[in-house]
Amino acid sequence: MKNLRKLNILGIETSCDDTSAAIVDSDFHIHSNIVSSQSIHVKFGGVVPELASREHIKGILPIVDLALKEAKLTLDDINAIAVSVNPGLIGSLLVGVSFAKGLAYSLGKPLMPVNHILGHIFANFLEHTGINYPFVALVVSGGHTELVKFLSFDDFKILGKTIDDAAGEAFDKIGKVLNITYPGGPEIDKLASKGNKNYISFPLPMIKRPNYDFSFSGLKTAAALYIKENNINLENDKINDFAASFQNAIVRTLFIKTVNAIQKYDIKNLLLAGGVAANSELRKVFHDYAKENNINVFYPSKELCTDNAAMIAAAGIFKYKKNQFADLNLNASSIKGLYHL
Repeated sequence: MKNLRKLNILGIETSCDDTSAAIVDSDFHIHSNIVSSQSIHVKFGGVVPELASREHIKGILPIVDLALKEAKLTLDDINAIAVSVNPGLIGSLLVGVSFAKGLAYSLGKPLMPVNHILGHIFANFLEHTGINYPFVALVVSGGHTELVKFLSFDDFKILGKTIDDAAGEAFDKIGKVLNITYPGGPEIDKLASKGNKNYISFPLPMIKRPNYDFSFSGLKTAAALYIKENNINLENDKINDFAASFQNAIVRTLFIKTVNAIQKYDIKNLLLAGGVAANSELRKVFHDYAKENNINVFYPSKELCTDNAAMIAAAGIFKYKKNQFADLNLNASSIKGLYHL
C-alpha cells in the first residue's frame, strides 16, 4: 500500500451539465471544489447533450486552473488524477476523460477511473468519520435510484434499482409540468414545506413486491394527470398540498424499500447519496428512523449531494490505495448504474 500521508488527488467531473474540478487530500480535506453549472439549459427545461459537451470543452481548463489556485497548489503537487468515466452523457464524459488522460500523460501521474454513482456514495467520507462497513447506500439522483450493499470499497452488491424513471426524474418532470425552472426538485421541496403531505393519496409504487427495485414512471403520470384534472398551478391555493403529497409518495417509497433492506441484512449503517439526498423530507424521515432504531445514517451537505469533483476525488483516494489505475486506453461509457470498473 502506498503512503497516503501527503497525497493530493485532482478530481474531474463532467458527466452531465456541471463542469467541476477539485483537489482533495488523503485525509479527505477539500482544498478546492469548483463547480460551474451550465445555465444555457434552463430555457430548454432540461439538459441538451450537445450543448453540454461544448460548454465542458470551453470550461474544463479554466476550472482546473481555478481549482489549483484556490488550493494554492500547482500541478507538481498533484499525486494522481481521478475522473468520472460513467454513467452520464457520453459527449460530456468524453471531455473530462480526454482532458484527464492528456494531463496524466503529460505529468506522468496515475489516472483513476471513477464511476459517477460511486463518487456520490463516497462523498459522505468527505464530511463524516466513523463510517463502517457493512453499509447500505441509497442513491437518489436525477438519473439513478439504486440500493447498494457494501462490504468494502470494491465489494458491493446492487440490491435494487429503478426499472424506469428515477426519483429525481419524477421531481424534474413534474416540475416542468408546473412550469418550474429546471431543476424542479428543489422548488417542489420548498413548496412542500408549506403543504399537507396527506392531502392526496398518491400510489406508492412497488412497495409490496418482494424485491428492492423502484419505479416512478406511474407515479409521475398520476401526478401529471392530477395537475391537469384539478388545474393545479403555481398560483393555485392547493399547490403546496400537491407538492407535499407528491414528495411524500416518493420519499415514503424510498423509505419503505430501504428499511426493508436494512432489516433483512441486519445492517446498522446507511448512506444517502445523490442530488435528491438534499431533499429535506427525505433527510428528516431517515434521521428520525435512525434515531429511533439505533441506526447510523449519513448524508453529505447539500452542496456535496449534487454533481461535483470532490466526490470523484474522494472515491479516487480509495482507488489509489488499491492501485486501481487506468492506462491511456481508458474510455467513457454511458451505461447507467453502479458497476465495477
